[in-house]
Amino acid sequence: MQSRKLGKSGLEVSALGLGCMGMSFSYGPPHDKQEMIKVLHAAVDRGITFFDTAEVYGPHTNENLLAEGLAPYKGKVVIATKFGFNLNLDGSPGWQGLNSRPERIKAVADASLKRLKVDAIDLFYQHRVDPDVPIEDVAGAVKDLIEAGKVKHFGMSEAAAKTIRRAHAVQPVTAVQSEYSLWTRGPEAEVLPMLEELGIGFVPYSPLGKGFLTGKMDENTKLDKTDFRSTLPRFTPEAMKANQALVDLLGTIGKSKNATPAQIALAWLLALKPWIVPIPGTTKVHRLEENIGAVAIELTPDDLKQIEEAASQIKVEGARYPEHIEKMTGL
Repeated sequence: MQSRKLGKSGLEVSALGLGCMGMSFSYGPPHDKQEMIKVLHAAVDRGITFFDTAEVYGPHTNENLLAEGLAPYKGKVVIATKFGFNLNLDGSPGWQGLNSRPERIKAVADASLKRLKVDAIDLFYQHRVDPDVPIEDVAGAVKDLIEAGKVKHFGMSEAAAKTIRRAHAVQPVTAVQSEYSLWTRGPEAEVLPMLEELGIGFVPYSPLGKGFLTGKMDENTKLDKTDFRSTLPRFTPEAMKANQALVDLLGTIGKSKNATPAQIALAWLLALKPWIVPIPGTTKVHRLEENIGAVAIELTPDDLKQIEEAASQIKVEGARYPEHIEKMTGL
């Protein structure tokens, strides 16, 4: 497995990380803990050193899962977690509104340290920008945590370029995490150029379009009501049928490279910039191996040009989130 540095921070991680949310949250009922620990071990065995979780993915499920599963590799892996929400009062996974007040940030850090059973949080993201708290106060709170030795690196998620710049002036931002793939390209206009300017790494989440870009879904796919994709406009049968053209494009490129659509989708991201580290999620070892295979695929400038020209002719149908969730993003 190749490694990459997230911007100028010096934080070195595997070229591909592992998003762990789906192991216990959002994509249907939580998976069997022991099976998920096997996936975590398989990931480390195959060279993955970068794991992504969050308090809101079930405070006593996802972070605890990583604590147990990654305990044998303490000091050899990088774990990112997040703050920024008020949790559900009944303790279930999910949230009740945004909260990035400094006292809340510090309380989340202490709780996450205990759950993850680590001495310091490697990368601590603000999960969503809180419009009620100046971003300078947020960055200042994380700076305090870094000076106290509780956090090593500061990250932001789904933030606008101007907000990232303001935060970075208070406490250098190591990485920004936002949704980015061939069917969600919002960060390209302002965020990516600014990250390059400031030397900040970029961590695309849902780099496989929440599973759609793998080619394993179509308009006949039935999603369980506990699967949050069933609420997304882009996953209606009509939208999936219209967006099949993008999967077909990935399949065509894949044939020339002896690769799957998922591998081409990931290889495209990896080819764009050396400071981009996608974090596809999976609960299956064979999918993990498929994703890792993308790191070895080389897309030439001509390949990238072909993909860009073809993709520009395809109009993606359906919003990525319902309006009330989309409003939480700063892009």
